[in-house]
Amino acid sequence: MADPAEVSLSVESGVGTITLDRPKANAYTVDLLQRLLDTVDAADGSADARVVLIRSALPRFFCGGADIKAFASNATETNHRLVELARAVVARIESSGKLFVAVIRGHALGGGLELAMGCDLRWAAAGEYLLGLPEVKLGLIPGNGGCVRLPRLIGPSRALDMLATGRSVTPNEAAAMGLVDRLIPVDGFDDEVAGQAQTLASAAPLAVAAIKRYLRESQGLGLDDSLALETRCVEPLYDSADAAEGLAAFVEKREARFTGA
Repeated sequence: MADPAEVSLSVESGVGTITLDRPKANAYTVDLLQRLLDTVDAADGSADARVVLIRSALPRFFCGGADIKAFASNATETNHRLVELARAVVARIESSGKLFVAVIRGHALGGGLELAMGCDLRWAAAGEYLLGLPEVKLGLIPGNGGCVRLPRLIGPSRALDMLATGRSVTPNEAAAMGLVDRLIPVDGFDDEVAGQAQTLASAAPLAVAAIKRYLRESQGLGLDDSLALETRCVEPLYDSADAAEGLAAFVEKREARFTGA
């Protein structure tokens, strides 16, 4: 029987949208993750997409992580392949110069939350769904960066509590602890996401890529090395067409029109 997994990409007005659609929970399979990796590649390579949203077509789930029934019956090598692909998806997102935003309107659990944490930003709708890493309840720990990224986002003590108990949190709790960056009312959610995405898409692409590079490579560096990295990130921008445009727009009191050159 064919896997019903569907991953699509659309691009409009500088905003790319990757949509996951594998009922009932967008649960991970090798097929779904391979399609997602290919789609992330396509979005990253699209000259028309400046910011990329990852969202779900399903009403109740952003992503439920691994298909546990399949995971339990798979050969170990299949599960290794599953985890390798999940890691490759997040690695591609993090290495991209473009901003990736997880748009969450339903449960984000296990690998689904790891996917969201691998994005640059997380925008969540208010609601009654849950976000969590319940792997400990299966005798496991997160395998795609959950143990690394969660404490960076919410601090080690809160992360330990969630990881060791497998406890999930509501969107309100997630926003309060910094797990999601924006908590948006359900009414007007799509319009707010579209507006915020347009704001990001209008930013200078080279500067955004430099910011992502700095944040990625500065982890664990001391002050002197961090300052040196910041210098390496900013110096190529001085002679860019975008910098010239930004300065001219400021002087002329108009909106800048950045091209990524």
